[in-house]
Amino acid sequence: MSAVTPVELPLDSETKRQLGRGEGVAKRTKKRLTSRTATIAALVIAVLWTLPTFGLFVSSLRPAALVNTTGWWTIFENWGFTFDNYVDVLASGNGTLDLAGSFVNSLAITIPATVFPLVIASLAAYAFAWIDFKGRNWLFIFVFALQIVPIQMALVPLLSLFSRGVRIGNMQVFEGLAASGTYAQVWIAHTIFALPLAIFLLHNFISEIPRELVEAARVDGAGHGQIFFRVILPLTMPAIASFGIFQFLWVWNDLLVALIFADGAVAPMTKLLAEITGSRGQDWHLLTAGAFISILVPLVVFFALQRYFVRGLLAGSTKG
Repeated sequence: MSAVTPVELPLDSETKRQLGRGEGVAKRTKKRLTSRTATIAALVIAVLWTLPTFGLFVSSLRPAALVNTTGWWTIFENWGFTFDNYVDVLASGNGTLDLAGSFVNSLAITIPATVFPLVIASLAAYAFAWIDFKGRNWLFIFVFALQIVPIQMALVPLLSLFSRGVRIGNMQVFEGLAASGTYAQVWIAHTIFALPLAIFLLHNFISEIPRELVEAARVDGAGHGQIFFRVILPLTMPAIASFGIFQFLWVWNDLLVALIFADGAVAPMTKLLAEITGSRGQDWHLLTAGAFISILVPLVVFFALQRYFVRGLLAGSTKG
């Protein structure tokens, strides 16, 4: 078989200038991120961020008497380790639910509440970026402005909407969502609260995709569906993974929405941990063990998607 020599297409001066500018910006960005000052700052931030977590872990292994009377940094002066805190937390509950059940509820709430807004936001962001329709700019401004609406202002209207429903003709919308013991309310609430920011961030990323790629797909006869799934979606995965990490952490650590929409048998870990600390926080030593258990899943998710997260943060840094 004969080797085929690739043909180099001639580039005009404007294209060469843009490529040269992009390479220059990339080199400057890399130099700033790998400088000695940036490395020292990153190490300081890492230490300050890790120190409380280490203290939480040490406190979770200390007896309740030592936790209530001494600080974790005195571990060498006041020696003592025990697994009683973990045993008590794993066996604790509110009469309806134990920690294992609330852990499953947190997964059942967080995973759909992360996937739903990402799917809807990616489709909406593509429409705002590459589909020309009437009122597109004004609608995007409206979506962007929704970010300034505090969550607390929307909780009561949303709860009222779930309780009474909406009737469109002879069809009752949201019927049955008022019943407790379902995940639907908390899924919808988290999805609604996440959509404005998700659409804004993904739109900024999708709009930076070179127009030549989209035009080439259209010339080949691809429709909007094929363009989105075969061209836009693979290139947008770093941004989707970045926001997915944030959304997962927000929903997993959420307590406000859980207090209102996730009650009874569907309560997540955050709600159960708030209850087992006691009415006056007298059992806060149990919270150290419970909190350390609750951060294991976010840590696994972050490290599993870390490379996508870094790529999403650095995306666009080479733009001229």
